[in-house]
Amino acid sequence: MSEKKDFLVFSGSASRYLAEKICASLDCPLGNLVITRFADGEFAVSYEESVRGRDLYLVQSTFPNSDNLMELLLMIDAAKRASARTINAVIPYFGWARQDRKDKPRVSIGAKLVADMLSVAGIDRLITMDLHADQEQGFFDVPVDHLYASSVLLPYIESLGLENLVIATPDVGGSKRANSYSKYLKCPLVLCNKTRTKANQVDSMQIIGNVEDANVVLVDDMVDTAGTITKAANLMLENGARSVRAIASHCVMSGPATERVEQSALTEMVFTDSIPYDKPSTKVKQISIADLIADTIRRVQNNLSISGNYLI
Repeated sequence: MSEKKDFLVFSGSASRYLAEKICASLDCPLGNLVITRFADGEFAVSYEESVRGRDLYLVQSTFPNSDNLMELLLMIDAAKRASARTINAVIPYFGWARQDRKDKPRVSIGAKLVADMLSVAGIDRLITMDLHADQEQGFFDVPVDHLYASSVLLPYIESLGLENLVIATPDVGGSKRANSYSKYLKCPLVLCNKTRTKANQVDSMQIIGNVEDANVVLVDDMVDTAGTITKAANLMLENGARSVRAIASHCVMSGPATERVEQSALTEMVFTDSIPYDKPSTKVKQISIADLIADTIRRVQNNLSISGNYLI
């Protein structure tokens, strides 16, 4: 594939680990960006090389805290004021994506607000992965390249060579994603129906389907406190499953999540590296999406289709 190398890749502080791997895959240096922090918590960004007339790819996931989003907004603004030709935001994990609708009176739609902020700041394109809801692409008035973690997670599942494989979802909301996995792998699909009275607290859960003597793989888009997915895993084992694994795109893993995973029936919990994870765990594993994002950047830069990266 012929390449036009008239582009630069920069990273915010939170996603530098991933940007370095992306640049290694692209065989290009990581751009020189300095973030100056003041005593009161304010910070400023500065490009330490010319970006005039260049296509920029700014890598930064917007997981908590909010400084990561603010860094990205300042990077976009600085690039626009420095006469970059195009500004492409590479946000592997798009924070606030769970706030995609009004589910009760007098609440914000955080995902739309963040989309508007990025657009006003000046992005020309968004490259992201596994939004909480596909329709959130419509919150943006610029092109959105929506990647899927299945491109790296499905080959991993296949490599395990599990007999009597069953794909499961820890809640009905993830049934579309899990159904795509089960169709690709040609195996049964099982659902979990959960009820909860408040966020991050599951009250009850029931299995819809048969997991007797099955090797179950739970599929989700993100794991936050791990309450739902570990409860689902324990329930699968109680109902006769031979083994239970879980895969998810985004490793939020806040609060007691690691301890819950360690103490659960899960054999392993597999994520991509869209969010860094550095807590000690015998069960958590991450698979890199650096090559996937690098190939997408290469295709965008050369005006080529990215649909070849989609397995499902």
